[in-house]
Amino acid sequence: MQDRIALITGGAAGIGLAFARHWTGLGGRVVLADLDPARLSAAVDALPEGAARGVACDVTDRAAVDAALASVDEIEGRLDAVLNSAGVARPQPSAEIDDEAFSRMLDIHVTGAMRVCRAAYPLLRRDGGGAIVNVGSVATFMGMPQRASYTAAKSAIGGLTRTLAVEWGGQGVRVNAIAPGYVRTDLTDALIAAGDLDDAPIRARTALGRFAEPEEIASAACFLATPAASFVNGHVLVADGGLTVDGAWY
Repeated sequence: MQDRIALITGGAAGIGLAFARHWTGLGGRVVLADLDPARLSAAVDALPEGAARGVACDVTDRAAVDAALASVDEIEGRLDAVLNSAGVARPQPSAEIDDEAFSRMLDIHVTGAMRVCRAAYPLLRRDGGGAIVNVGSVATFMGMPQRASYTAAKSAIGGLTRTLAVEWGGQGVRVNAIAPGYVRTDLTDALIAAGDLDDAPIRARTALGRFAEPEEIASAACFLATPAASFVNGHVLVADGGLTVDGAWY
């Protein structure tokens, strides 16, 4: 893992930053791509000196994504892994959501991930192969009220992952996804504080009785991104504390 390079979208906070801590702890280096320059700078400063670089990037802007990957080629000179963790959650009743809001969610989560995968592919293939990990959700497997755009986007992540895994596996580029349950991040804390998310029934249904910490999801994602998972391709790894297998309601 020494000096292996990982690009992380949404890398300035939450799962992305936790992944960066895990990756650099293994001896690798990271390029954090995020919208917020101030938060990006703070994230780079929080990681080991010389192990991280930040690049401002909006995953809904193809030019910005292509420029971020071009900078990796120019500065780091190689790319070994990608974590697509950029995303937002905007709960809204399905009968009220407009086309623009629905399309915006898909653009961030699905098309954004595809833009990054497409731009990263030549670098990963050129350097002998590597790994892409897309961040999905347990929303892939469950109906979640007031989250039509989010569940549609995360469901699409699974299909995108499987197709790229089949298409690019022959070039040594593995593509997998991780489907976290509820994670204690700034995003979920904000939803709880705004009254858009009630954490009590979620904790009650989760067999482990709690939300995940970002580091717990990051360590599972790191497994998929490293040679430790060298024969894992096209898989969606559920890391939800038992939420989706719970049958206690019965």
